[in-house]
Amino acid sequence: MSVSLRFWPVPLIAAILEVGYATGAHHALSWATLSSHLAEWRLLMANEPGAAALTYVAAYAAVVVASVPGSVWLTIAGGFLFGPAEGTALAVAGAICGAVPLFLAVRHALAPMLARRAAPLLVRVRPTLERDGFAGLLALRLLPVLPFWLLNLAPALVGMKLAPFTAATLIGIVPATLVFASIGAGLGDVVASGGTPDLSVILSPRVLLPLAGLVLLSLLPIGWRRWKAANG
Repeated sequence: MSVSLRFWPVPLIAAILEVGYATGAHHALSWATLSSHLAEWRLLMANEPGAAALTYVAAYAAVVVASVPGSVWLTIAGGFLFGPAEGTALAVAGAICGAVPLFLAVRHALAPMLARRAAPLLVRVRPTLERDGFAGLLALRLLPVLPFWLLNLAPALVGMKLAPFTAATLIGIVPATLVFASIGAGLGDVVASGGTPDLSVILSPRVLLPLAGLVLLSLLPIGWRRWKAANG
């Protein structure tokens, strides 16, 4: 990969991060912020559905690049606007479009700047990522416990390659994204009343148990590899 191709995301991402943190926008993503714009989104969808979808993907990617906490609210808004299936697809597309350039920028240029700031959080996931790579990141992605932005930065900071990062991210975020988009798709009454979605449903057995089952499946290759190493 040429130097220009490897480093093209850096100026854009650095600018987004700097503007976001200078203006306090990294604290601004909430349901209250998003819900106030849902009527505008719906009007755009009625007139220009393609433009609405592309705008949503671009907004999601920008949120991911800026490492803004609370992207779950954007996923829920996508389910409300586009329905569970299309909302999931668009949210996943936006997440990947943001995560991959961020990964490249951090790995090739921004690691020295971020490593010191992220050290207290990085210690929580470094052993898993260094030891288990793709399978470790996949397991961490499947169960939405750790922040999405942390699992975008940490693999780059520990030296993971792009292909396993992208694959683990793409596969790992689909189940929880579908859950949150489905929550959003059923929010007609909540939005009409100006309320806030109840995210406790993610902790219910009917949601948490299948996600935990997927995590256990993703851990099987790790267990098998360690068993072979111990008995080889």
